[in-house]
Amino acid sequence: MSAEYWVVVEHWRGSVSQITYEALALGREVADQLGASLHAVLLGHNARELAATLGKADSVIYADDPQLSEVVAETYAEALVQLLKSRKPKGIIIPLTNVSLGAGTLLGARLGLPVVNFCTDVKVAEGAVQARCTLYGGKIESRVTTEREPTILGLCPGARPSEKGLSDQRPPIEDFAVSLPEPAIHLKKYIEPEAGDVDITQQEVLVAVGRGIQGQENLNLAETLAKQLRGAVCASRPVIDQGWLPISRQVGKSGATVKPKLYLALGISGAPEHAEGMKNSALIVAVNTDRSAPIFNIAHYGIVADVLEVLPALSEAIESRKGVGSHA
Repeated sequence: MSAEYWVVVEHWRGSVSQITYEALALGREVADQLGASLHAVLLGHNARELAATLGKADSVIYADDPQLSEVVAETYAEALVQLLKSRKPKGIIIPLTNVSLGAGTLLGARLGLPVVNFCTDVKVAEGAVQARCTLYGGKIESRVTTEREPTILGLCPGARPSEKGLSDQRPPIEDFAVSLPEPAIHLKKYIEPEAGDVDITQQEVLVAVGRGIQGQENLNLAETLAKQLRGAVCASRPVIDQGWLPISRQVGKSGATVKPKLYLALGISGAPEHAEGMKNSALIVAVNTDRSAPIFNIAHYGIVADVLEVLPALSEAIESRKGVGSHA
């Protein structure tokens, strides 16, 4: 067993995903505690320049093939199978997002390796790797200690701040040639967000609405507040299912995972499926008429009130503060 620890790089449309840097930060910690070197595994086509941003790793293992130009779980898993047969690390961290979901599980199935998914943290205790995981939409938290190597860890967003995985160093690149068969599954197209829509995963402030907004005509209250806070409006699944907002604005297990500096949960009960997508926000403020709503269990501040009464009051308060500031 070579003393290596791997992080698989997730990249999308020519850019490295933020979760990759989170994984590199975590991988650096684990590798150092195990006395192993850290290697970033970059799979793609004409993507060599992305390696320059992966300086937290000791080196980048780069496999280039036209079939790796798009992220297809089966193709990625096959490339990783070939890599693992060539050199066996002590463990592998693979980002677990809508982009890369499934690759790690397929890899484990093909090689008979242990796979631990939905990891939110990884530590080394007495020489063994211990993963903290969330199960059943966040209802259960488990701790799994691995006994076999290599173990494949599927990492959820939010394990570490992404900035901790950044480095100005340019790591050396190790080229690895893969021979990929014609895939059984072909990617036909991506369903793109509506033209001009915002990317809620990149917003520092999100005003999220749920059933408590009551009707589409009340969305303008949330839009006004979001504009005042220089943020964007998003929603829980019931609002999206009604067609009041596009699916690109959905937060939760079947939508986007977000980590804004401020998340206002307005009229959202806080079901585990929704909480899974926003619980790592820096500051969560919840408004709900039900004082026992689950959202209050993860909120930093809570208001038991009607969201339709609170929204105008918040907007008015913000405007009044702006007025005070303009005369100071």
